[in-house]
Amino acid sequence: MPPTSQTTSTDNKHKGTRTQVVAAGALAGLFSRFVIAPLDVLKIRLQLQYHSLSEPLSTTNHHAIKRPAGVRQVAWEILRHEGITGFWKGNIPAEGLYLSYGAVQFLAYRSCNQAIEELEKKAKVRVPGAAKSFVAGAAAGTAATTVTYPLDLLRTRFAAQGTEKVYEGLLASIRDISRHEGPAGFFRGLSAGVGQIVPYMGLFFAFYEGLKPPMANVQLPFGSGDAVAGIMASVFSKSAVFPLDTVRKRLQVQGPNRARYAGGARMPEYRRGVSGTLSMIVQREGWKGLYRGLGVSLVKAAPASAVTMWSYERALHMLQGLNGRS
Repeated sequence: MPPTSQTTSTDNKHKGTRTQVVAAGALAGLFSRFVIAPLDVLKIRLQLQYHSLSEPLSTTNHHAIKRPAGVRQVAWEILRHEGITGFWKGNIPAEGLYLSYGAVQFLAYRSCNQAIEELEKKAKVRVPGAAKSFVAGAAAGTAATTVTYPLDLLRTRFAAQGTEKVYEGLLASIRDISRHEGPAGFFRGLSAGVGQIVPYMGLFFAFYEGLKPPMANVQLPFGSGDAVAGIMASVFSKSAVFPLDTVRKRLQVQGPNRARYAGGARMPEYRRGVSGTLSMIVQREGWKGLYRGLGVSLVKAAPASAVTMWSYERALHMLQGLNGRS
């Protein structure tokens, strides 16, 4: 008899072989990325908008809009100048990112939980469920972020390309970064990424594991409370760490081609790391500068997390079923 929806999520980290967990996580990441790609491009474009508080608001210069554009304006500009495919810019490295990130994340989450359980047995102690989920989620996020960061950087740079092409293709971008920025160029902003993902994934899994049991009886057209728990957990955790995501995006487009990206011509050069970039954004753009694109990010986070968790659990069940029948 298959497990009920209430026991599925809390038990999933204990179930499935390593191969099944990796495959289910990869499929979940791949499917989720395709669904939310347009929102991801919009969020990145909004985060890269620069507006100094010392400059007067003006929209008279078409090439340098000083007033931060809204979601509808940015979407219209992309559609008008880049076509519908503009919303999927950077999709090739992004698919690779989500595919590998999902696999590494769920594998690391499962492995970390198993390690904590072994430690509990040896030390004869009981770790609270929320603390266990936080530690495992943070470790999983750190591992996945570090391993896949070069793909994340490439995704951001391609999504930030406007009508002017900075790179002709994926291989050309890798050659260009290697030649002009060296290996370190692929990891610009990594400290902000890790600093963001540790609390984000820790909070996400802690919220998710805590919300899943009470949400188990919520019925939706496409499944159980997995999606509801995923949405709520993502919104709470994403809002808490969003400023570091903005810093990461700003740092990722630094380098010799900074002025050629959408919004990059007016963006200053950030040389003082994460804390210096945070301080510089607040001083020049105010606190609002750190939260530009948050609305789109939350709208994106809800379906992304819901689709990821829903498809992960369904894929894992399917793989377990296939293995059982074989």
